[in-house]
Amino acid sequence: MSDRIEVSLACSECESRNYRTSRKREQEGQITLKKYCPKCNRHTVHKETK
Repeated sequence: MSDRIEVSLACSECESRNYRTSRKREQEGQITLKKYCPKCNRHTVHKETK
């Protein structure tokens, strides 16, 4: 059994889901990364969604 789960990253401004990544199952809280959003045409904070 894998100890990682797949999650989507959504832009905090336009809510479009641009990236998929994985994280440890036992990790606390949500992942937040600063990534490029093609819809906003700039770098924005992306938060973990299911």
